[in-house]
Amino acid sequence: MSADATPTTDVAFSPAVKAVQERLGSRKAYARVEAKGGWASEITDDLAAFLAQVDSAYFATASADGQPYIQHRGGPKGFLVPLDERTIAFADFAGNRQYISVGNLSENNRAQLFLMDYTQRQRIKIWGEAEVSEDAALIDRLMPAGYKARPERAIVFRITAWDINCPQHIPQKFGEEVIQAALEKAVAQAQEPLLARIAELEQQLAQRSAPA
Repeated sequence: MSADATPTTDVAFSPAVKAVQERLGSRKAYARVEAKGGWASEITDDLAAFLAQVDSAYFATASADGQPYIQHRGGPKGFLVPLDERTIAFADFAGNRQYISVGNLSENNRAQLFLMDYTQRQRIKIWGEAEVSEDAALIDRLMPAGYKARPERAIVFRITAWDINCPQHIPQKFGEEVIQAALEKAVAQAQEPLLARIAELEQQLAQRSAPA
């Protein structure tokens, strides 16, 4: 990284944060990350694969005076759509009509996506800038096929940086489809010896019933 370049980690590591890191002993480790340019700022294959499995997200915005707000957004897997190497977008469905995120973005475009995979115990934080779009063609492109929801707009999120957190303290949870698949597998495995024994007994019975 050139001497005058700003590491992407600066989106989170303000002077106040760096001062705390220095006081608590982690500054040197993060300085080494900064020397390499900071966190990733483009959608890698790994991030794209993660986005394809996400069905839930937390979307953070703030008002002009800094009042934070976190909103849950969800949909079928893959509802967060990469548009290019630096941009993610999603259809914003009709809800309770408070429009807090939309209002915040009208005066402060800084935003964050916080993504959780409870099954694999992974989390990804994405910093960036977001804007509201009412482009009908874009909304149609982002609308999941067959999904029973009414889109009101699109949210277009331009990535500044993203980082993967460790799995510490993330509770492991499993979705309905994962549990159903595990149950079906367990039932099938339990039935195998039973079905084999039934077949064996039927064969013995047939042999005994056969005329001499």
